[in-house]
Amino acid sequence: MFMCRAITVMCAAIVLTACALTPHQGRNASPPVVEVASQRIELDNTDTVIRILKQQHHEWQQVPYRTGGLSRDGIDCSGLVYRTFRSKFGIDVPRSTEYQSRAGSQITRQQLQAGDLVFFKTGYNTRHVGMYIEKGNFLHASSSKGVMISSLDNPYWSHTYWKAQRLR
Repeated sequence: MFMCRAITVMCAAIVLTACALTPHQGRNASPPVVEVASQRIELDNTDTVIRILKQQHHEWQQVPYRTGGLSRDGIDCSGLVYRTFRSKFGIDVPRSTEYQSRAGSQITRQQLQAGDLVFFKTGYNTRHVGMYIEKGNFLHASSSKGVMISSLDNPYWSHTYWKAQRLR
């Protein structure tokens, strides 16, 4: 009985720490190689940002979650943000959720606009990140369902919502 409970707790801890286990990218670490957009897309162009994020969802929705992943074989939450901003917007952002949460300027939930980063505290030391689209929806790589669009109003995301950052 005790062993079964211990295994259950350990499995839950592994699932909840998925984003926290993303490889650390310090200042001197080489970022993963990802193509760069031919031109920078201004994040103030809301309609364009929404279109690009929805297109990114369409292109990546079958991709599973993989800690540290950056490819169609598997991608994690901060990897999806990193790859999207670099390849679709021509903007370099940090690779890890920790550093992404410090990029740009913090905004309130009521100020959210397309392209803003939304962050969640999904465990004691675990953070998750997604990209706000519109109408309370955000694009992210879920550890259980892969790349998907979720609602901030979903009880789980609403309960774990931490903050938002604007990169403009």
